[in-house]
Amino acid sequence: MQLVHGFENVLWLLVLIGVMINVHELGHFWVARFFDVKIETFSFGFGPRLFGFRRGETDFRFSLIPFGGYVKMAGEQTSETGAAPDPRSLLAKPRWQRLLIAFAGPFMNITLAVGLLTGLYMVHYQKLSPADLDPVIGGVLPDSPAEKAGVRPGDRIVKLDGKPAPTWEDVSLAEDSGAYRPLQVTVEREGRTLELSVTPTLSDRSGVGSAGWDKRGEVELRSVEAGMPAEKAGLKPGDVIVAVNGQPINTTIKLQEITRNSGGNPVVVEYERKGLKQTVEVRPVFDKKDGPARWMIGVGPGLKYHFVDTRLSFSAALDESLRENAKGATTLVQFLKGVVERRMSAKNITGPIGMIEISGAAAREGPSVFLGLMSMVSLQLAIFNLLPIPILDGGVIVMLLIEMTMQRDMSLSVKEAVLKAGFVFIMLIVALAVYNDISRYLPSG
Repeated sequence: MQLVHGFENVLWLLVLIGVMINVHELGHFWVARFFDVKIETFSFGFGPRLFGFRRGETDFRFSLIPFGGYVKMAGEQTSETGAAPDPRSLLAKPRWQRLLIAFAGPFMNITLAVGLLTGLYMVHYQKLSPADLDPVIGGVLPDSPAEKAGVRPGDRIVKLDGKPAPTWEDVSLAEDSGAYRPLQVTVEREGRTLELSVTPTLSDRSGVGSAGWDKRGEVELRSVEAGMPAEKAGLKPGDVIVAVNGQPINTTIKLQEITRNSGGNPVVVEYERKGLKQTVEVRPVFDKKDGPARWMIGVGPGLKYHFVDTRLSFSAALDESLRENAKGATTLVQFLKGVVERRMSAKNITGPIGMIEISGAAAREGPSVFLGLMSMVSLQLAIFNLLPIPILDGGVIVMLLIEMTMQRDMSLSVKEAVLKAGFVFIMLIVALAVYNDISRYLPSG
């Protein structure tokens, strides 16, 4: 069964990146054709050619390494010298045309992200219930930044960094990206309004900021680690934890506190699965899988969200798609900024191995989940490509803007040095992402 799932995961990843890469390269292709640039190759994948067909002057091919793709245009290599330039070569075109050709790839990925969510919302739109968005504190970890700042269970956050009426999504995003940065929080408590300053720390476990607070609600298991006590006892992802040792569980903090303070004694877990309540005994183990050593049962708990299903008109779906993509872009930019400023951990970067599992899991959840994933990854691909890193589209755009400002070409030696530096930087990111993927499968220590 694992072998079948592994094959399916790889297949769905190829579908995911196949659509995104082809859409991205089609952007370059169409705009280059519009400006009459000669296109020699349109390749899905890198490396040796496997098969394909020729249409006109372009070789459309599938290559050996499927994780990527490219469009090769005549004269785009800066080392081509000697004979008079081909008027249809890329470098013979005005810089503003080359800039539009470079921007067309990321633009198509943004268009894909917006279009996918718009179409999806016209068929099936899930909106979080008001209760899930209500920013009321359910639990506070002892000795946490939130407790030290004076936050108490039952506090309602009415203003966050000057923004009135934030949702719990706003609070979570600010917390994740806010390590070592004070958050100005206004809470409402028993009819009084209090101004507090909370400075999240960087969590070793999650790699993002943590204030030590949580929202009140139903707690479900997002993940159950293989070989750990919870799995051996029969607990599964999706189980809703009702009580532990007779104590009702309404925050993830409460579940973690009881387990951490168990001293290794068995804990009685009452849970609900498919509407049926069951009870099981779980004996915690002392481990340090994702942080300081502590008693744990090997679960990843989270709040269970409740959705209202509906359909949106085209205009409403487009508005919501634009809003969601804008929020996604902001989140990614804040993450990248947080990594650079060392307020978020680079271990959250997922590589090809992780994407294989994510793609397969999303596909098995259904078309809506898979299309949502494709939209999110397409947007991330667009933003990443627009970063001012040489070899990426953003780097090409920056160099063209510099040349347009200088009104002359940069020297060939400078361009080659910049491209080499960009290539090395990208390879380091790829190596880091693969290391992150592999490290998730390695035993602690």
